[in-house]
Amino acid sequence: MKKVMNKPEDIVKEMLEGMSKAHRRLVEVIPGTQAVVRADAPVMGKVAVITGGGSGHEPAHGGFVGKGMLDAALAGAVFCSPPLSDGIAALERCNGGKGALFIIKNYTGDILLFDMLEEEAQDRDIPVKKVLVTDDVAVEEREGTTGRRGVAGTVFVHKIAGAMADKRAPLEEVHRVAQKCVDSVRTLGVALSPCIVPGRDKPNFELGADEMELGIGIHGEPGVERTSLRPARELVDGMMGRIVGDLPFERGQEVAVMVNGMGATPLMELYVVFNEVAKYLDRTGIDIYRSYVGEYMTSLEMAGFSITLLALDEELKSLLDHPCETPALTQR
Repeated sequence: MKKVMNKPEDIVKEMLEGMSKAHRRLVEVIPGTQAVVRADAPVMGKVAVITGGGSGHEPAHGGFVGKGMLDAALAGAVFCSPPLSDGIAALERCNGGKGALFIIKNYTGDILLFDMLEEEAQDRDIPVKKVLVTDDVAVEEREGTTGRRGVAGTVFVHKIAGAMADKRAPLEEVHRVAQKCVDSVRTLGVALSPCIVPGRDKPNFELGADEMELGIGIHGEPGVERTSLRPARELVDGMMGRIVGDLPFERGQEVAVMVNGMGATPLMELYVVFNEVAKYLDRTGIDIYRSYVGEYMTSLEMAGFSITLLALDEELKSLLDHPCETPALTQR
């Protein structure tokens, strides 16, 4: 399976070296770790917003480190949680004296990591609060299960929490708006082809030439329904029905829309998807306030996309509009 790399075991380290060199004004990697931090960290008097997870989702998460968004992102091996030592290094480097917010996607390894990091923070008298992102409507909430996964909607949580922290709000307020965003965001994804982890000789699952997988996650895991390939209009209408009905989003609601490529979907196709999303929302009386089309949280070279809707009020609109400057997203 072809990859542009040197050795599979070095791909994350070399990716981060390249990122820090390409965006040296914005980010750097803490020596001896795979933790990406703001180049100007620590920012004194500001809550530190920290996230992390496995690599392979670029530009998430290191691409969203910078002014107005994240203070640090921990990069594990591909699809694997980062080590605790990297989290400790990032926490100490980014401690601005006002505590830290941990943004965690709902995966067992990530939860365990940040639970342990919270204990380390307590030992250092650094106050911490956490939010768990659960935006994937493909997964049913059932007792005895981990519950809904955190997927592309996590980027909106980064944006909202990062903006509030940039305003020098206290930790309680940063946590409040982050949780408000979690409660207001919904995502559903689809795959047209699987991805291949570097160093492996086969994909995580297989799809026929005329098949697609609905409800895929971001770690190469298969979805919840396999169907034949459908025209964009039919596919998007079905996905939007599930997303809109889940919150539920209501007529007159203003939303932010993200059409996110999974790694190998041309921008041409993403705009076709957005066109169908916009037409669906127009028919249902839901108003688009801000739009994001591109790659934000990928799954290596998976072909496919996800659709995310964030229900907005005046507070969330203001935070979404707040300026940010990161390698992957800049708003003036």
